[in-house]
Amino acid sequence: MTYPAQRLMTLLALSATLGGTLTACVPMVMGGAVMGGLVATDRRTSGAQLEDEGIELRAASRIRDNLGERVHVNVTSYNRRVLITGEVPSEQDRQLVEQVVSRVDNVQWVVNELAVLGKSTLTQRANDTLVDGKVKAGFVDAKDLFANAFKVVTERGTVYLMGRVTHREADRATEIARSTSGAQKVVRVFEIISEDELRNLLPQPAPGAKATPTQ
Repeated sequence: MTYPAQRLMTLLALSATLGGTLTACVPMVMGGAVMGGLVATDRRTSGAQLEDEGIELRAASRIRDNLGERVHVNVTSYNRRVLITGEVPSEQDRQLVEQVVSRVDNVQWVVNELAVLGKSTLTQRANDTLVDGKVKAGFVDAKDLFANAFKVVTERGTVYLMGRVTHREADRATEIARSTSGAQKVVRVFEIISEDELRNLLPQPAPGAKATPTQ
């Protein structure tokens, strides 16, 4: 296997496994300040996380039932807000997919980013997965972000960013994504929260305690 191929496989594996590794870490807290790029908690409630998984499964099943194999559609739900990406052969199909997804239980609203195009190739999808991994790695490297507060979806070189984040976090994540090799465009699909809301979401250390990262 050549070096470029080895690097591609490594980054593809990173993209596939990164979410799991993030939850194994806790943030460093010194003097009440949260340090580092990782945090152990998801900013959605456990109920919302389960609903998001259910929404994605039900939506994908209904799309297959209604449109068969003529479309390539990815469904990503975050806090009941659903992003649909991919390719469909006609504008009629584009609207039909949106209608099907919007009727799934617990969906609050749908962001329709479907393109009326032929299906993307396996090479294009592999490149998108590679970009996913690089963007996520950039979030991990950033010391001023909680990496697992974000969900990253890449479609034909366009990077979609989701999550419950502050304006500061949204701007920083956008900056990182835009500077990532292979990212042609960045689309923000954030739920914006205040800095006070963020502080309430973060784990609170015991008075005087100093926590260090653990794996």
